Amino acid sequence: QVQLVESGGGLVQAGGSLRLSCTLSRPTFSNYAMGWFRQAPGKERGFVTTISMSFGSAYYADSVKGRFTISRDRAKNTVYLHMNSLKPEDSAVYYCGGGDRVTPSTVASGDEYYYWGQGTQVPVSS
Repeated sequence: QVQLVESGGGLVQAGGSLRLSCTLSRPTFSNYAMGWFRQAPGKERGFVTTISMSFGSAYYADSVKGRFTISRDRAKNTVYLHMNSLKPEDSAVYYCGGGDRVTPSTVASGDEYYYWGQGTQVPVSS
């Protein structure tokens, strides 16, 4: 069974840093993307960042550019989300998604991701 397992969430102060990890077990495709979405209370899930596991191309939401970095370890089927200069408005549940139909024009669409992790909480205190 394919699963996405996330780790690394937790309470952090504004201005601080945090790293999230997400591992895709038993991938069933060779060319795929993995990314992060987030959902704050009372808001819809929104795109944060995605990376092509094959080519390393990365895409970011404007709200996190320059502060967040996504990286990958292909051998481990793992992506990392490095979050710096965190703000209270970054507080959300962060979800990892994966899929092989993601294209540069559809990275922000959650519908293109087959698999989802269980989510990890990232509260940022002011």
